[in-house]
Amino acid sequence: KILIPGTETEFVLVPIPGGEFMMGSPSGEANRKDDEGPQRKVKIAPFWMGKVEVTWDEFDLFIFRDEERKYKDFIPTDPKIDKVSDAVARPTQPYVEMSFGMGKEGFPAISMTQHAARKYTEWMSAKVGYYFRLPTEAEWEYACRSGTTTACSWGDDPKMIGEYAWYEDNGNFQYQRVGKKLPNPWGLHDMHGNVAEWVLDRYEPNYKSVLKDLDNPYNRPITLYSRTARGGSWDHPAAMARSSARIASEEDWKMQDPQLPKSIWFHTDAQFLGFRMIIPLEVDDVEKMMELWNGGISKDDD
Repeated sequence: KILIPGTETEFVLVPIPGGEFMMGSPSGEANRKDDEGPQRKVKIAPFWMGKVEVTWDEFDLFIFRDEERKYKDFIPTDPKIDKVSDAVARPTQPYVEMSFGMGKEGFPAISMTQHAARKYTEWMSAKVGYYFRLPTEAEWEYACRSGTTTACSWGDDPKMIGEYAWYEDNGNFQYQRVGKKLPNPWGLHDMHGNVAEWVLDRYEPNYKSVLKDLDNPYNRPITLYSRTARGGSWDHPAAMARSSARIASEEDWKMQDPQLPKSIWFHTDAQFLGFRMIIPLEVDDVEKMMELWNGGISKDDD
């Protein structure tokens, strides 16, 4: 459990052991799509992962400086840490109410771009003093499967989905408070459904040309679109909650964005999209950290 310094906001991470797994889905899996293969055996180093998705309680401290500052009168902070965290670029103030009326306290933060999610992990690293980042696509699937080889972490029985996931048929047309469904075998909640989750990687239509390095693979973004999200959401059918299901980011996720140029921080039409963080046991060098925090290609990162 970690308390964000200078606030009353806590969050919990779960240890994920290192190991190997078959990434992707077998050819005979029900509802399988072509972008889920061919399967590859991948090696993953250990890390800690957020027990639940990042919530508005945590993310609003990053978006709104006043949310963070309101605690400073009664919760002392280290000026040196404040100076470092304040130097991290933050979003422009949103031009719409970003929960879209679905609720904030205990609900997952949504509609941020991958760039915003990456920068949040940089800000959190500065605030807390640990190295936070988004998971790679391989790390995410490894944690989701949590040692299983079935379509979902609970097995292959689609009738059990309601015990583990908020999805199209039970989500009541909106996201739900985090952690209300059963966890996977490694103690992670909402890996299936509720909100889809950003990972670091670019999206490729299959694994033939990527995953060449099968030791902690990472597919560095080389264009603005597409990037990858995982896990399915309240707005997706049950098939998208499978451990291997993938989502490619689209320009349409910004369709209602009134800013010109389009905001690098928000996807107002991706109300199904959030993220969770990890702390890798093996700390990257500073150059690699900066790349993973800043998107790897340009200031116009999606």
